[in-house]
Amino acid sequence: MEIMEQVPPPPMQVIPSRAPRKRRKSVLRDVIEMAIVVFIVYFGFRAIAVPYQVDGASMTPYLVEGERLFVSQLSYAHLETDDFWNVLPWEHRNSRDGFYLFDPPHRGDIIVLHPPYASDEPYIKRVVGLPGETITFANGSVSIDGIPLIEDYIDPEITWCSETPWCVVAVPDNSVFVLGDNRLDSTDSRRFGPIGYDQIIGKAVFASWPFGEFGPIQRPDYTP
Repeated sequence: MEIMEQVPPPPMQVIPSRAPRKRRKSVLRDVIEMAIVVFIVYFGFRAIAVPYQVDGASMTPYLVEGERLFVSQLSYAHLETDDFWNVLPWEHRNSRDGFYLFDPPHRGDIIVLHPPYASDEPYIKRVVGLPGETITFANGSVSIDGIPLIEDYIDPEITWCSETPWCVVAVPDNSVFVLGDNRLDSTDSRRFGPIGYDQIIGKAVFASWPFGEFGPIQRPDYTP
């Protein structure tokens, strides 16, 4: 009887799984990608909308002191076509032709602006008069081309102007006439006249604080 020698089976080789390591790499990559996205979104948003805190009572009751807003710097972005032509060495155009990416200032917009004199802080006011319109004051209200403006966001008969050269004024091109909503305590175009578009920092578009005021800032409807 032939006895066959039994060869023991080779020892089992345990190959460590790399799955957990790959998972760790995947999680780390996801975290990095998310951080990059957040960084781009945050600083991209800050490039076009800057935070602003209301300082003073010139816009009460619509805006109160300490209220925090986001101000869009692109709302009134204007591109002049001559800038494109002047890239060519033989072109030297200096007209004001161009177009707005969105819209020019509208009546009722709340804007942040550089006042036309030295100031440590920008001002926040409401656009009331537009280019080409004549602004006058009578009976406690402001009139546009002789027609009283109905402003339901302020108390009636509180808008007066006296002893300044800006109580009767034709608004120049590329300029606006601005007023604070607190007409009894506001330094505005009644004191310094219309402001040019180039003095506008941006348009207030969103209120972020307090939570009770959280949301977009709406433009009033002046339709009778």
